[in-house]
Amino acid sequence: MKYFGTELSEKHKELTKIIRTKNTVDKAKELFLDIHAELHLSEVSGSGQNRVDELLSDLTPNEYSIMPTSKDETIAWVIWHIARIEDLTMNLLAGRTQEVFSPAWKERLNISITDTGNALSDDEIIRLSKEINTRELLAYRNAVGKQTRSIISGFTNADLLRKVSQQDLDKVKQQGGVTEQDESAWLLDFWAKKDVAGLLLMPPTRHVILHLNDCFKWKQHIRAKKKCFRTN
Repeated sequence: MKYFGTELSEKHKELTKIIRTKNTVDKAKELFLDIHAELHLSEVSGSGQNRVDELLSDLTPNEYSIMPTSKDETIAWVIWHIARIEDLTMNLLAGRTQEVFSPAWKERLNISITDTGNALSDDEIIRLSKEINTRELLAYRNAVGKQTRSIISGFTNADLLRKVSQQDLDKVKQQGGVTEQDESAWLLDFWAKKDVAGLLLMPPTRHVILHLNDCFKWKQHIRAKKKCFRTN
């Protein structure tokens, strides 16, 4: 958790300790929203400028679509990936409500996929990153983040302890959130083992921290004018 410092890591550890305890549900929700605010552009929570603003505010379209090394993806892929996973897990699985993504968003984003991008090849990642409308990509992630905050604010302890249902997992597949490919389909098995509290501790928090740390590292790599694995 290098680029976010130890403070966010400690907050996540504290959230893990209290999130399933009945008499700390309000504190847990407050702590979740605090962590979540630090992982989205500041306009999502209405807070002051943060590290995500710093990361994304001056990126060029070209920088979104560079693959720094053979082991990496692109910043555009990461933003799509974390936004889509948060949308699916927080809305369809945790909130049991309609996802943000829609045919209208797909058109606005100028993309051909509806899934999380887990199974994309390098060529497909580059194509997605070149074609996606980065302004709309940030708008989509903002919309997802705002809806997550609204959903979580109303949760009770019983909501947090509720197991993910097969019916809701089926909706993820029906909505095109995952594909039949092994690299994508495993997500359903992973989420099936969670309760709502477990979902809150991964897709919209720790998962995002890990990926945004990569983006900070890639941005530094690109701007240091180091040799990059793929630029087109």
